[in-house]
Order: sequence, then C-alpha cells, then structure tokens
Amino acid sequence: MKPKSRKNLKKILLTLGFVILNVAVIAITAMNEFGNSRDAAELSEIHIKWWLLIPAALCFAIAITLEIGKYALMIRKMAPKVDRESSWKLARRTVLLGRYYDNITPAAVGGQPFQIYYLRKNAGIATGLATTIPIFGMISLQIAFLIIALFCFLFGNVMQDNPALAVTAWFGLLFYAFWPVTIGMATFFPKITTKIVQLIIRFFAKIRIIKDRNKALEKTEHEIGEYVRCVKLILKKRGLFPATIAISIVFNILTASIPYFLLTAFGGQMDFMQCFVLTTAVMSAVYFIPTPGNSGAAEGTFYVVFSALSKGYVFWAMLFWRFLSYYIYIIMGLITYSSMQIEKRRARGVRNAKK
Repeated sequence: MKPKSRKNLKKILLTLGFVILNVAVIAITAMNEFGNSRDAAELSEIHIKWWLLIPAALCFAIAITLEIGKYALMIRKMAPKVDRESSWKLARRTVLLGRYYDNITPAAVGGQPFQIYYLRKNAGIATGLATTIPIFGMISLQIAFLIIALFCFLFGNVMQDNPALAVTAWFGLLFYAFWPVTIGMATFFPKITTKIVQLIIRFFAKIRIIKDRNKALEKTEHEIGEYVRCVKLILKKRGLFPATIAISIVFNILTASIPYFLLTAFGGQMDFMQCFVLTTAVMSAVYFIPTPGNSGAAEGTFYVVFSALSKGYVFWAMLFWRFLSYYIYIIMGLITYSSMQIEKRRARGVRNAKK
C-alpha cells in the first residue's frame, strides 16, 4: 500500500472511530439516565401542549447564538485583523466544539484545551489571545451564574421548602465562586491572594488531600497567574468586560427558563419564578459532579423540578430537557467536526488539482 493511501485510510479509520465514540457516548448516557423508566407513559397517550415546546427550543437557539456572538465579539476586539464573517465562523466552531468536548469528558475538562488548540492551530490566532478568549468565555459564564444564583437563593422563597437542595446548591455555588473570586482578588490584591492560596494548600497538605504541596502550589499559582493575565487583557478593551458579562447573564437566564416551558407543555403547574429558582438551584447542586454532562446526578436532581408532573409524564419531560441541555451539544459538535473534515478534504482536493 502506498504511503498516501495508508495515510488516507488512517484518517478514515480515525473519523469512523470518532463517530462510533459519539454514538457510544449518547447511547450509554441515555441508557443510564432513561433505560430503567418503566413507568413512562406511551408518547401517543400523553397530552402535550406542543406550542410550548417552541419557546423552549427558542430559548436554547437564542442562548447558543448569544454565546457564539460573545466569542465573535471577543475575537474581533482581541484580534482586529479577523473580519466580521470569519469571526462568527471561528466563534461558532470554538463554542460548539468546546461544548462537545465539555459534555463527553469527566468534569468538563476537555472543552477549554480544545478551544485553545483550535484557535491557535486552525485559526492562526496568537497563543496568548487563543488562551485568553476561551478562559474568559468560561469566567464570564461563571460570574453571570453567580449573580443570578445569589439573587435566586437570597430572594427566592422556594429554597426554604427544599432544605436539602438548598444546602447542596450553596455548596455547589462555592465551586462556581472559587475561580471568579480568586481571580478577582488576584487581579486587584495579588499579595493577599497568594498568602490565602498558600494557607489553603498547606491545610490540604496537612490533612493529606494534597500529596505534593510544592507541586500543587506551583500549579495553582501558575493557573491563577494565567487567568489574571487574561482578565487584564480583556479589561484593556473598552466595554468588552461588561458586554461579555451581560451576554452571559442573558445566556444563563434563557437556559434556566427551558424547564418551565417543558413543564407547562406536559401539563405541570408551577410559577415561572418558582421553576426558575429551582432550576438554578439544581444547576448549582450538580456543578461539582465529575461525570460527563453531570449524567447520573442531573436527571435525579432535576426530578425536584419535574415532580410536579404525573408519574408517566416525568420521563418525557426530562428526556426533552436533557436533549436541549446535553445531547444536542454532542450532535452539534459532531456535525461541526464532520463539516470541518469535509472542508479540509475539499481544500486538499483543490490543492492537488492545481499541482
């Protein structure tokens, strides 16, 4: 076999393996979440207000468009040489592929590294900027969620009726708050932050949660320094920081509104604000669950929201919700990846034709 043919075969096999991996992830996750739902009513037997599924889908569509727009804005501001059309294309691929890798890797650790790699390798953006854009994309979402969650937890009376959920939600919020608060303090109070971080790591080392204190300290200080550098770069661009935070707030509001429309579509009775606060609490409570897409915990915890439905309807409402909050990102990521491979193959064909 010729080297060129062997190379093409290898690429085909890798692409096929990638597709099989996607199908396996979706199938295994779906079986774990919904495979034992014996009490689910037949879809043909249930009464659905189908028109209420439209605003649920619109919430997702507008939210993901805003997130892409946020990245396009950051790309244009940070890399002025990139034109408007190219910035949207780069942003769309960066967001969708990042979300895909977030949803198939434990603790959502795969999205950011891939986004950085994609912007640096395929988009030709300088390493510093390629790092800054995804990192602040994540930080802005965390800051926005903190603002919304604090408002909901402090002023949402519904939390008083769910003490167990309230405790886990506040606990999850501590995880959400860690990086934004640490980065904020390190940006404006670097010496104090360094001392606090050192004390925390020493404490964890003493109780043997951390084995190598010096290595953990070095790694943490490096990450904080990198995050602070990114925030400072964003702050230098006039209006970019508040714009990204505002977009992220709207994104979080829209995604947290989806369960309300699904709940009412399947005949549930709950006030919008009550459903919104419960949804925010659940999103906070499952944040620290280290499984891909929080599977195994998300569907169980979200039962608090969908328990207002009759037993046979819960399965279908949660299935629609998981599709709009998890599975759709894997599908969109696969489509994006496939289109990129087709685009590369066509470009190679054009180059070979010119030779």
